[in-house]
Amino acid sequence: MKYTKKTFVLEIFAICIAILFLVPFYFVIVNSLKGFSEILIDAAALPSEWLFSNYVRVWEILDFPRAFFNSLVITVFSNIGLVVISSMAAWKMVRTPGKFSKILFILFVSAMVIPFQTVMIPLVKLGGMLGIMNSIPGIIIMYFGFGVPLSLFLYHGFVKTVPIEVEESARIDGCSQFGLFWRIVFPLLKPITVTVIILNTLWIWNDYLLPLLVLQDASLRTIPLATSSFFAQYTKQWDMGLAALVLGITPVIIFFLFLQKHIIRGIASGSIK
Repeated sequence: MKYTKKTFVLEIFAICIAILFLVPFYFVIVNSLKGFSEILIDAAALPSEWLFSNYVRVWEILDFPRAFFNSLVITVFSNIGLVVISSMAAWKMVRTPGKFSKILFILFVSAMVIPFQTVMIPLVKLGGMLGIMNSIPGIIIMYFGFGVPLSLFLYHGFVKTVPIEVEESARIDGCSQFGLFWRIVFPLLKPITVTVIILNTLWIWNDYLLPLLVLQDASLRTIPLATSSFFAQYTKQWDMGLAALVLGITPVIIFFLFLQKHIIRGIASGSIK
């Protein structure tokens, strides 16, 4: 490709935007290695003494392995349920066109625009009635409800790109409905499945409000809930809080970097089509 002045300007602009987005990471990482008083004096400066002991203290104070395990279990099982429910529902809607499927799809898509705050009180009341409050299985079920609309929307668009002739050939060979989906269709949905998993992982792993409402027991706290304990109304332990934040976001950043190439491909092939 010919290197022009316009290309040079665009590259400089892209670099500036990248630096702008990376600045918050600099402040978080640098200040997580300072003492509390040093953060208040100059938050932008490098530490005069690199206090890696902040991470050791956070690990012990928060019982970080337990919080990590809770977040991991909730994220993994929520993703499994969302992929299974959304992919099967989207495939059935696309392959059985009609008024019922169209209305059902519109209802699911409409649910995407409903603010979570409007359903908080009914959610807590319903969860109490069903006995699923203050439990990890309970919050996983709730994530199913809140995550299905977007996941189904993405799968719905992608399923349309799957040639129906492949399914018809499998039916002629005697493949059952269940086997048709899991053996033939689902493997073809890999790009959008990876996209759905990445988007839902970023959302569920970093979610604060729903776990705050549902998980009252300290032993069930997720990483965002555990980290918030350093920020009370009159006390803010920035050194501990920022170290906890770094520990919390590191796994999901690594996960995202490994799979980010699938996001654009999945969304471009799914929702746009």
